[in-house]
Amino acid sequence: MLDCRSLNFVSLPIPGNVRLMVCNTMVRHEHASGGYNTRRRECEDGLRALIQVLPGIEALRDVTLDEMEQHRESLSPVIYKRVRHVVTENDRVKRAASALETGDLALLGQLMAESHHSLRDDYEVSIPELDLMVELANGQQGVYGARMTGGGFGGCTINLVDEACAKRVQEELERRYAAETGLKPTILICEASDGAAAVATS
Repeated sequence: MLDCRSLNFVSLPIPGNVRLMVCNTMVRHEHASGGYNTRRRECEDGLRALIQVLPGIEALRDVTLDEMEQHRESLSPVIYKRVRHVVTENDRVKRAASALETGDLALLGQLMAESHHSLRDDYEVSIPELDLMVELANGQQGVYGARMTGGGFGGCTINLVDEACAKRVQEELERRYAAETGLKPTILICEASDGAAAVATS
């Protein structure tokens, strides 16, 4: 878990019997000159509005859920939705870290679902193909959770899958997604491992 302000980080445990499944929808990202930059501006607009009523904040990460609701009238409906995504997503990250530390994969899956719904409905960066891939994954036995990942407007989903079910889930997702979209997805089964590290040599 990375703190992008201080650059401090902590490694979180992922059970050895769990695989990370990356599903490429084969829809290219279209956010470079459009929606992604718009979302950034909208978040900056939200921050400027909230600084007027919460002068101690420096970024949306400094806003609590209660403060956001208390000052909701300071934001337009669209900006409120963007801010709500950021504030609730930061809260979900902290709760997901706790879920990993305690091995609560059911809670982690629930948080992944909430995250995808927020990205789809509040941040509005999902697309039908991403939603479909998540829906298909959530219907499979052995899938703890699924959500889109990255900047949105195309790209990939990330799924938390039981190792024993991973190959079957991969094949089923490939078959059903292709049948419904006409696109052949690329699906990778990944195993979490320790990150890169410097090793002292004598």
